[in-house]
Amino acid sequence: MTDRVALITGGDSGIGKAVAIAYAREGADVAISYLNEHEDAQEVGNWVKRAGRKELLLPGDISQEEHCRSLVEKTVQQFGRIDILVNNAAFQQTRESLDEISSEEWDRTFRTNIYSMFYLVKAAVPHMPPGSAIVSTASVNADTPKPKLIPYSATKAAIQNFMGTLAQLLAEKGIRANTVAPGPIWTPLIPATMPNEQVKSFGQNVPLKRPGQPAELAPVYVLLASSEASYVSGATVAVTGGQPII
Repeated sequence: MTDRVALITGGDSGIGKAVAIAYAREGADVAISYLNEHEDAQEVGNWVKRAGRKELLLPGDISQEEHCRSLVEKTVQQFGRIDILVNNAAFQQTRESLDEISSEEWDRTFRTNIYSMFYLVKAAVPHMPPGSAIVSTASVNADTPKPKLIPYSATKAAIQNFMGTLAQLLAEKGIRANTVAPGPIWTPLIPATMPNEQVKSFGQNVPLKRPGQPAELAPVYVLLASSEASYVSGATVAVTGGQPII
């Protein structure tokens, strides 16, 4: 991945942070998109610089189309192109019933998790040369949806479907599109959006009997973004602690 350019959403923490650091250590310059966690993003930027690569910190709300176009424009202005687009940022809330899910929450979940992908891909593809890659974060919930995560699970299924069709659409341009489907991964999103009793048992129901760590996903994102995966497109790679996706 030497001298390649990656734009990563949700790059300030969790999976996005681990992927940003891994890409930099593999030789890529990294543009880090994040909402407003400036100190966290700066820490990731420092890790990128320690790896000897360049970083670009880009705060703002990816649910807005104008901001997504701006992310691409600023990345291209800084680095000249985009070789890798990682759609990773997500929003979720745990709800016990449909009545608890407001129209505003439904809209925010879809705009953050799936609308942003459309905005970013549409803006980025003209700046992506042959051999580029798009990697998006779906979830085991796309195949085994959780009743308390209805909006989130629906968006993750949409992501998987979108990426499958995108792989076919962009093949003639030499751009690959793949999806990673994490199982229970210990990220800041978990304690921030789940009740304490669910947090305590988080990840215990998979065969490995524990949640995964973001660093355990990063190698998959590296593979899918690299030329080593030159014949892999339209795939969903499960990183689930043994829970099968069939």
